[in-house]
Amino acid sequence: MVGRLTNAMSLSLPSSPSSLRTAVVIPCYKVTRHILAVIAEIGPEVDGIYIVDDCCPDGSGRFVQEHCPDARVRVLFNELNLGVGGAVMAGYRAAIADGYGVLVKIDGDGQMDPTLVPRFVAPIASGRADYTKGNRFFNLEKIARMPRIRIFGNAVLSFMTKFSSGYWSSFDPTNGFTAIAASTAAQLPLHKISQRYFFETDMLFRLNTVRAVVLDIPIDSRYEDEVSNLKIHKVLTEFMSGHLRNFCKRIFYNYYLRGMSVASLELPLGLLLITWGTVFGLFHWVQSIVSNVATTAGTVMVSALPIILGVQLVLAFIAFDVASEPTQSHRHDGEGLGR
Repeated sequence: MVGRLTNAMSLSLPSSPSSLRTAVVIPCYKVTRHILAVIAEIGPEVDGIYIVDDCCPDGSGRFVQEHCPDARVRVLFNELNLGVGGAVMAGYRAAIADGYGVLVKIDGDGQMDPTLVPRFVAPIASGRADYTKGNRFFNLEKIARMPRIRIFGNAVLSFMTKFSSGYWSSFDPTNGFTAIAASTAAQLPLHKISQRYFFETDMLFRLNTVRAVVLDIPIDSRYEDEVSNLKIHKVLTEFMSGHLRNFCKRIFYNYYLRGMSVASLELPLGLLLITWGTVFGLFHWVQSIVSNVATTAGTVMVSALPIILGVQLVLAFIAFDVASEPTQSHRHDGEGLGR
């Protein structure tokens, strides 16, 4: 997993003006052109910076060690390429072990504005949220600057993520600008979180299992000369299977294992009625075509009524699920914040 832990400079970190200690985790893979500028933009409100060299062929970690004078920086080296999720989890583990209270994740390719870190930390410090994430879709005028394929892809992924994670008010699920309370991160099975590009979405599912409060933070993205390592055709299967798996797990955990409610009956009954009505209707429709005899109105109604009732039950379940989104943090005051 994680190999050598090396300090870029001195291990003595500057003290924070408040009791809140914040660490920034930056996964690095082929970002030597941007990483120093990203580090330089990180303000004094951050106490520690973890650079995670994910077995980078360009030697990002060594590059930072040799050229970055920031005393807050520490460099982690993964002996194997774990993917962006695996790199972030390595940084989380190190920051939690070192006693930081809030862990902020930004990318090293220059697309994110490090000066926005206080905006992500503030809701966690005040107890209003356990996890904050960027959302590039708040300002409709600035959305037009995004590549159209990204807008369409994000809309589709956001809709799928709402079902699989249960965070219906959240959007832009693949946004990598995030912050999490260390006490919340410590509750998650970090070794089970997806290590590749699905990890931001998988994080939301895992956060729902501990009833963490997630809050979107409006941000703008900067598109310059960076090259994305994400290949849609390679991750499509991973995303589809991951969403289906997480949806089934979440429904089982929240509506059958941990407790039951009227929604626990609405979903299976609604799906059963829709399936039965559809199969019954198709059977008689095919039979009508083969025999060249019109289907009776009664037969049509026997097929249509279960489908209509089933759709109503499924919609009622979705309404219940939307209302069940976590809205109140259960962290103790000061827990994990270095107070």
